[in-house]
Amino acid sequence: MSKVHLPRNPRKGRTSRRDVLRLGGLAGAAAATGFPPVSVARADSATLKIGYIACMSGPRTDFGAADPWVLDRVKATLKSGLSIGGKNYAVEFILKDNQSDPNQTNVVAKELILGEKCDLVLTDDGENIAGAADELADARGVPLISTLSPWEAWFFGRHGSPDKGFPFTFHYCIGAGDVFNLYATMWNTVNTNKVVGTMYMDSPAGRGFADPQRGLPPVLKKYGYKEVPTGFFQITNDDFSNQIATIKGGDASILTGTCYPNHFATFWNQAAQAGLKPDVVTVAGPFLFPAGVEALGDHGDGVSTEVLWNPHLPYHSSLTGQSAQQLADEYEKSTGKQWTAPLGISHSLWEVGIGALKAAAEPKNNESVRDAIASLNIDTVLGPLYFGKSPIKSVAVQPLVGGQWRKAKSGPYKYELLIVNSGTANVKPDAEFKLLSQLA
Repeated sequence: MSKVHLPRNPRKGRTSRRDVLRLGGLAGAAAATGFPPVSVARADSATLKIGYIACMSGPRTDFGAADPWVLDRVKATLKSGLSIGGKNYAVEFILKDNQSDPNQTNVVAKELILGEKCDLVLTDDGENIAGAADELADARGVPLISTLSPWEAWFFGRHGSPDKGFPFTFHYCIGAGDVFNLYATMWNTVNTNKVVGTMYMDSPAGRGFADPQRGLPPVLKKYGYKEVPTGFFQITNDDFSNQIATIKGGDASILTGTCYPNHFATFWNQAAQAGLKPDVVTVAGPFLFPAGVEALGDHGDGVSTEVLWNPHLPYHSSLTGQSAQQLADEYEKSTGKQWTAPLGISHSLWEVGIGALKAAAEPKNNESVRDAIASLNIDTVLGPLYFGKSPIKSVAVQPLVGGQWRKAKSGPYKYELLIVNSGTANVKPDAEFKLLSQLA
């Protein structure tokens, strides 16, 4: 059983942080005073309701592109229900589009928590959930699991304490600190002038990257790199002439930062016209997806990135038993599209959610599901995700590898993402990291 809710008019139904907390009513007051949260009444004890918040429209659409496909496979896997503790539960799926917008995220989260009375809420938009929506879930005592935002931004942005975590909200993803060190170790394998031009989208992730204490700048200094910063740009920006001039003027041979695919495609075209030719391009965001590299035409060969998921990783699904490669092959065969990193991430989110429900002593009891997530250690198609063994409560840290897009030697797709650095995953690389000039 499933419900798909189409996008609302983004000018209607906007909910502020204060409004969402007010909607929490007495539960919010109870949480603030230290009393147990008010549980939401459950109508059907034989049905588990799972809400899913996805970016089906808006600037983060690439992150949610595989969500409907994955959801169809999960529904097929659970068509006979979910057997837990000798009892079989029907599973109802409720998919909501948050339009890649934090205000709309608050609206649909409210609908899932207060209106639909979901037993569990999942989202792969960790960046936009980390605010009033998470606070509402904590206040009303509804388990919520998110991903696809560096865990530090989600956790410390909410003023989390590693020894306490949060009441009912959980998150897993790569660590920004791991990304910074990964970049430096990849760059250390090639010869450059060690001057790095940086450009950051004005977003929580961008501000985290640029943070002078915990971001990329201190890591660059640690490894002997000089930064040429260009500051922040707005999400609606389409003119990068100032950034390009600054990077050229600073003689930067390495380019890094954060942006969406549309930003980099525009930047890269303008850079070519201005004669900017860096030796290394490692940017967070645009190269997570094949489409982001294909948008560069013949000039995508050699761009590099952290790898959120890759078919070459030696992991298997706890839901279907498929290897990472088998999951990618099925996706490509049935859609005619190249695999994309959010495919593995979306699939893993369902692994974690279903794994927690199966581990719960009573899956219709919020506290029981909460406790099951907090102690969950699960091996997924994304790799090991260990909440129970994590030193940061409410967080599981995803393993990370470094990758470089290369022109494919065969097959139907123009580029393939090769693993070039084992990072924190301790896996065997596919190839050596190379300068752009070596691939020209």
